[in-house]
Amino acid sequence: MMLLSIILVFSSILLSFASEDASNTLAVLMPDVIANHVDDYLCTSVELDHDKPVYITAFNPSATSNDAHHILLYGCTEPGSHKKVWNCGEMSQASDSASNKYETGPTCASGSTIVYAWALDADKTELPKDVAFKIGATTPIKYLVLQVHYAKIDKFKAGQTDHSGLILTTTANPTSKRAGIFIAGTGGQIEPNSEEIFEAACQIEQNIEMHPFAFRVHAHKLGLVNSAYRVRGEKNEQEWTEIGRRSPQLPQMFYPIRSNLTIKKGDYIAIACTMFNSRSHVVRVGPTGDDEMCNFYMMYWVNDDNLLDVPFCQSAGPPYYYFSENQDLNVDKIPSEAFRIPPPPNGPAPGQVMQHDHHTMTEQKKPLQRRQFRNRYTNGIK
Repeated sequence: MMLLSIILVFSSILLSFASEDASNTLAVLMPDVIANHVDDYLCTSVELDHDKPVYITAFNPSATSNDAHHILLYGCTEPGSHKKVWNCGEMSQASDSASNKYETGPTCASGSTIVYAWALDADKTELPKDVAFKIGATTPIKYLVLQVHYAKIDKFKAGQTDHSGLILTTTANPTSKRAGIFIAGTGGQIEPNSEEIFEAACQIEQNIEMHPFAFRVHAHKLGLVNSAYRVRGEKNEQEWTEIGRRSPQLPQMFYPIRSNLTIKKGDYIAIACTMFNSRSHVVRVGPTGDDEMCNFYMMYWVNDDNLLDVPFCQSAGPPYYYFSENQDLNVDKIPSEAFRIPPPPNGPAPGQVMQHDHHTMTEQKKPLQRRQFRNRYTNGIK
């Protein structure tokens, strides 16, 4: 009898450990879709349990840059369509009805937030211990919507279909820290044969303490380096502390933030994207692969469910907005390395072949055209 009791107790302990470590996977994949145009944006959704929350602890891409320009995973209260697949991009080619296989709609009909982003063959992202994205149940995220931007359609012309997407590692066990994501970006344009800096800065007005733990940068073919800073203090006492800095021509996964900085009410988050346009025409920020983008993604955790109410920051970009437009920002305090390509691993190694055949990444062979009023805080650019 005593032996049986010992066995039962031991089994109970093992089951307890198994429950604590239990994890599952959730596949969010395109259901054998066919893209008809370069720069098609297609979406598919997964409905979540409305009663029990799910906690995401890792994101494992199942995609290649040969097919997908980038992938975004949205959390939606209501998806943009209840169809199995729908066209969810600005480049919907609505007039080309003969080749349009899918109806057009927004990514989310309500409650839109970005949970994850992928591009350039980025690897798996694992969240720190005790940190997870909480979805489903009473959260605003009732659906996950996968959006894939297709850069090439050769495989579809050859009769193949696509099932790009993400495999999520999940658990039903609550974690002590809740993850959120903050995204900053700009509009704007860059003149021919010119170097330009795209900038955005937003102040945190909510009573919150964020602990950034990972960052991701995104630009297209002209991007040299994207950087982000926490700006704290006023005037001569102001400090610009680096959150992350990386070349967007390297795999665009989430990379760990090594410092233990926090971001609180009153702080600014400021981003800068340095680009060089060797083309003979103006390039504007836009949705296609031939346009440009300036984005910085920051994952953070909090000790409760109090995530950012406004998890994004946007500016009009050049020539309409620069840091100097904001009197709260002391541009003389911007670190000179903010606009420099960092050394490996966040920048290319000597002789490294870059994405997009970018041979002008570390040294420009053409003279740059700069606006003179920018020189006082672009001294980091060579």
